[in-house]
Amino acid sequence: MLKSRTITRNMFFGAKPKTFEKARALRFDMTEAERILWKRLRKNQMMGFRFKRQHPIGQFIVDFYCHKARLVIEIDGGIHLNRNQKEYDKERTYELENFGLKVLRFKNDLVYQDPDKVVNEIGKYLLGLEGKEG
Repeated sequence: MLKSRTITRNMFFGAKPKTFEKARALRFDMTEAERILWKRLRKNQMMGFRFKRQHPIGQFIVDFYCHKARLVIEIDGGIHLNRNQKEYDKERTYELENFGLKVLRFKNDLVYQDPDKVVNEIGKYLLGLEGKEG
C-alpha cells in the first residue's frame, strides 16, 4: 500500500482532487491537434513508453505525460502567441522543470502539417534517455 501511495504522489506531484476532475473532463474535450498526436502516443506506440493524456501534475494539467521518461508534451494553439500566455507558459514550464520534468512544446500547426516530425522529435528525446540508462 505504501509503495502505491509513493508512486501516485510521484506521478501526480500533489495534484488536488479538483485538478483530477478537470483533467477527466478535458480528456473528453481534446483539441484536434491533441487527438492527432494521441493516436501516435497511445498504447505504448512510442518505443514502448506509456503516455497519459490530460495528466494532473501539481496544480497543472499537461497535455501528455510519460512518467518513466519524466516527459511532458504540450501542444500550443494560437492563444499561446498572446504575450500574457507566453509569460504564463514560461512560468509553468519553470514549475514543471522544478519537479525534475522535461517539457517539449509543439505548435498545433506543426502537428497538423507534419505529425511525423513531432513524433520524431519526441523519439529523439526518448532515444537519448535510453542511451543514458544502458
